[in-house]
Order: sequence, then C-alpha cells, then structure tokens
Amino acid sequence: MSNIGIIILAAGASTRLGQPKQILAYQGKSLIRHITEAAINSQCRPVVVVLGAYVETIEPHLRNLDIHIVYNQKWSTGMASSIRCGLNAIEAIASEIEAIVLMLCDQPFVSSDLINQLVTRYQATNSMIVASEYAGILGVPTIFHKTLFSELALLQDDIGARKIIRQHYSNCSSIYFAEGVIDVDTLEDYEQLHKHHR
Repeated sequence: MSNIGIIILAAGASTRLGQPKQILAYQGKSLIRHITEAAINSQCRPVVVVLGAYVETIEPHLRNLDIHIVYNQKWSTGMASSIRCGLNAIEAIASEIEAIVLMLCDQPFVSSDLINQLVTRYQATNSMIVASEYAGILGVPTIFHKTLFSELALLQDDIGARKIIRQHYSNCSSIYFAEGVIDVDTLEDYEQLHKHHR
C-alpha cells in the first residue's frame, strides 16, 4: 500500500442530467459504486467519498465498502467546498498522508490500474502533481502532494482542481488516459456511454 489517499467527489446535484448521476446503472452496478470499487482495488488508502445532494438515495449504493463517507453540507456552493470537505476528512483519518488522488464520480473508465499508474509515475518523479491527460488537457484523476493541500482548500465556488494544475504546470507530470474525456453530465452522455459498450 502507498501513503496516498483518495478523495472521490460525488456531492453534486447533476442538474444537467435531471437525476442523480451517481446511481445511474453501469456494468451491472451504480456509477458511484463502480468508481468507488476501482478506488478500493487500487493501492491507495484511505478512500473518502464526499456526498451532498441526494445523500439518502446514494449512500445505500456504498454499503459494505472499505471507505469513509463524509457529508458536505455546503455542496450547493460548488465543487471547491467538496474538495475542502474531503481534505479535512482525509487529514483527520490519516495525518501521515503524503498525497491524495482527486477523482470525480462520473468518469466510468477510471480503473484501479489507472490509479496505480498515477501512483507509479508519482513515485518515479519528484512532481508535486501527476495528472491524467486527455483531449489536450490535464485533468482528474490527479495526484496532489500534501504541500498543495492548502491551495486546494482555498479554491472557491465551482472552481475545480484544474486551476492548481495550471498554476504548477512546471512541476506536473502526467499519464495518458484517452477515455478520461468521457464523463456523464447529460442524458446524451449516458446514452453514448452505452453505445460505447455495445
């Protein structure tokens, strides 16, 4: 096991989709369970899942998993508050943590192998950030060294971690993850996902 934790951001209300994306069916289970199991099957611990909207509906999909669920009461203010909530939880659970992998709940092609590849790259370099590269950008899942936790905690509203990646681009490594571009924000995205797997 590495000294790297995982934070899965799953607190959003899926307003564009019109229903909680976290519980959409994917490969025989809910999307949130699929993503969370990928995290658990990696070499990273602990795994923290940040919930907010629809918590009563989503939480049952995470039963009997070796994770820590935290509730972000300010989920409606945007992703930044969920990042803060996750960081506070992971530092309380594992004060010796060296870095975190920040993940979203709507990238169905994230696997334990991908997470472990990020860790391998992180351990092989002196980079403070190891990001996933897709569609010409650097995005999540991303590893952030603990020296960046304070900057992550200062993010506001719906500004995500990509801002920190841009600010520290010179100290950032990446791995290629072509399917990282595929996420589920709309019903059309979800329909395309099923076509992808036919």
